[in-house]
Amino acid sequence: MSLYNFKKIAVVPAAKDFIDIILSKTQRKTPTVIHKNYKIARIRAFYVRKVKFTQQNFHDRLSQIIQEFPKLDDVHPFYADLMNILYDKDHYKLALGQINIARHLIDNVAKDYVRLMKYGDSLYRCKQLKKAALGRMATIMKRQAANLAYLEQVRQHLARLPSIDPYTRTIIICGFPNVGKSSFINKITRADVEVQPYAFTTKSLYVGHTDYKYLRWQVIDTPGILDHPLEDRNVIEMQAITALAHLRAAVLYFCDISEQCGHNLEEQVKLFESIKPLFANKPLTVVVNKVDVLRLEEVSAEKRTLLKSLEDNDVPVLEMSTITDFGVMDVKIQACERLLAFRVDQKMRTKKVEGLLNRLHVAQPTPRDEKVRAPCIPESVLKKRQDMETALKSKRKLEREIEEEMGDDYMLDLKKNYDIEGEQKYDIIPEIWEGHNIADYIDPDIFDKLNKLEREEQLREEAGMYDYKVPELSETMRDIVELAKQIREKKAIMKDEARILKASTKPALPRTALAKVRDRSVSQLKEQMEELGVDMEDSENAHFTKTRGRARSLSQPARKRMRMDSVSQSRARSSSRPARDDMGVKDDAMKTKLKNIAHKALKKKIARKGLKGEADRFIGTKMPRHLFSGKRGVGKTDRR
Repeated sequence: MSLYNFKKIAVVPAAKDFIDIILSKTQRKTPTVIHKNYKIARIRAFYVRKVKFTQQNFHDRLSQIIQEFPKLDDVHPFYADLMNILYDKDHYKLALGQINIARHLIDNVAKDYVRLMKYGDSLYRCKQLKKAALGRMATIMKRQAANLAYLEQVRQHLARLPSIDPYTRTIIICGFPNVGKSSFINKITRADVEVQPYAFTTKSLYVGHTDYKYLRWQVIDTPGILDHPLEDRNVIEMQAITALAHLRAAVLYFCDISEQCGHNLEEQVKLFESIKPLFANKPLTVVVNKVDVLRLEEVSAEKRTLLKSLEDNDVPVLEMSTITDFGVMDVKIQACERLLAFRVDQKMRTKKVEGLLNRLHVAQPTPRDEKVRAPCIPESVLKKRQDMETALKSKRKLEREIEEEMGDDYMLDLKKNYDIEGEQKYDIIPEIWEGHNIADYIDPDIFDKLNKLEREEQLREEAGMYDYKVPELSETMRDIVELAKQIREKKAIMKDEARILKASTKPALPRTALAKVRDRSVSQLKEQMEELGVDMEDSENAHFTKTRGRARSLSQPARKRMRMDSVSQSRARSSSRPARDDMGVKDDAMKTKLKNIAHKALKKKIARKGLKGEADRFIGTKMPRHLFSGKRGVGKTDRR
């Protein structure tokens, strides 16, 4: 069985978009014009082609959806059960079945209408049959709106699922929520699983990869499981149960010995017993986590007996702490070794291995008599071998070789080969710095010089060298400073008001409305200026503009009369002024010439933009070019 790549499933469009895509494609890829000299046979063929083309596009698109989505009967049982938990197997199969039925219905509709179109005796009848066929196909697809929306949601969720290979070397981590499963997978792999101090932080399966003995290992972090019956478990817990049931892997059952997860050790052992059938035929290891809080030796006698019951089942119990990294690598190595041995044992039991072993024969010579015949090695070879051994002993070990020998205990020491005796090589301040001897720059009299400088500084302070008195300001300067302060404050307030008005989302009032409530006047201006200290007594002759108030108390006839007078005055002014197109023109010939020049200049601009005239602002419907391309000529079908 090939593994599914769920990320390659094509997007499932909504029903309305589906219909638009297909009908637009039909319009683009088929002829669009019927000329009046076409015979009826050609007209029939024209519309038959459109119906068949639409049916074929619907068929291909729906077939792609049906084929790309995984079939639950063909995928690995792990994926089948996981999809049943996440999406409900019956709903999923029903949606795909409805899409399949829609495909057959569209095929039958096209077949029926093509048969009817063969007897179409006019262009109108053929066109109506085509319209009815495409309409029925679109109606069938509209009824699939819910199924298409559901399948699109399933596709998006499938694309987010982790890529789990059911056949590769796998380690599954399980246990109660908040016992340290995600912290462990973050330590041994590059998976970045969220870790929080509360239960059910991990809500789905997470996959990480690690290396051991030059092999790739798949590590699966499962959500936490609670101890209750199978039918009461939720979707989050059932994902972990599915992984344990169907994947052939090494299982790490995590226990929190400090009971900080909110469940005591007795509950954790009960959960172990309840899900024990899922561990059948799988190498199992119990990991006692959080030993940085409480060690296994410090546990009470009752809890020791509970842990002994786990050990009685030939299950190794390992201590670990993800905070201090104590035992993390031991747990990983133990799980990998047990799984390797288990997989080799399983392969040895198959018939293929028996056939391979039958082809191998290891010959063992039998002794002729009891005489010992030692191998004869020439002295030159022995001497050469001895020289090589001495050369190897005298050869300096590389840091890489030391690292391989020491393993995880290796620490890189860059100072161990310094040519300095004793522990001086690890001094924080070196004797040599950038090729210079530091001792050359040390002044032995530096403390005496420092004391001398401090005494000089004290004498200066006593003499009053650093005392600075601020000169007192005159009365005029104080007034100026006060006035400047008031101006700055007023300016800042005005800036803030302007900023608030600018940022306001309220609509701007017209000037007529603003004139009613005047926020500035001559009296206000005088008051403000006097507050700021400006003498305004001699400003009687200043040219302050005054607005002419409107006469509100006039009667309606009087207002009408005033309006008529103003209209007549404006007309009189306009009659005395020359027309706009006559201004600056000396005679009629020049006027005609200028009109022609203006007309030509406008005509160029109008013709370039395709407008009717200077005032044409019409924007036509933005229709696709292919809809107006007309009948295609010979050799123009290459774009298909």
